[in-house]
Amino acid sequence: MMRLLLAILPWLLSAAAQAQPVYKCTADGKTSYSDRPCAKGESRALPPPPAGISPADTMGPQGGDARTLLALEKARIAREKEQAQAERTQAKQNRAAYAKRQKCAKLRLRHKWAEEDLARTVHGARHEAARIKLRRQREALAVECPV
Repeated sequence: MMRLLLAILPWLLSAAAQAQPVYKCTADGKTSYSDRPCAKGESRALPPPPAGISPADTMGPQGGDARTLLALEKARIAREKEQAQAERTQAKQNRAAYAKRQKCAKLRLRHKWAEEDLARTVHGARHEAARIKLRRQREALAVECPV
């Protein structure tokens, strides 16, 4: 066990010694990162990453491959567009359903009024006109709002 520790210890020390300082440079409103301090502008040394985190872990998926990052960004944008389109479609359907309910409510009210008009009229020409109006309202309600 002791030999194993003696074999691993130099390797661990060399990994810690290889950590290079990273400088954050701000010049002309632009930020850049470098292994050397800035010639112009403000530079600040960043602390090394915590123990146990390799540089490959900090570079993002696939070791920071730009093509992979671009593909992921395109996929995210496409997903957001699809979601926005689905939301617009849902909102449009909701508006159409609301308009349909309003129209049906209006037709039911007109049908009710036509029934009341028929009940108030006595026999004669006005009664026949009210009966025809009630029939037409019933037909319009049946066509627009089937139950």
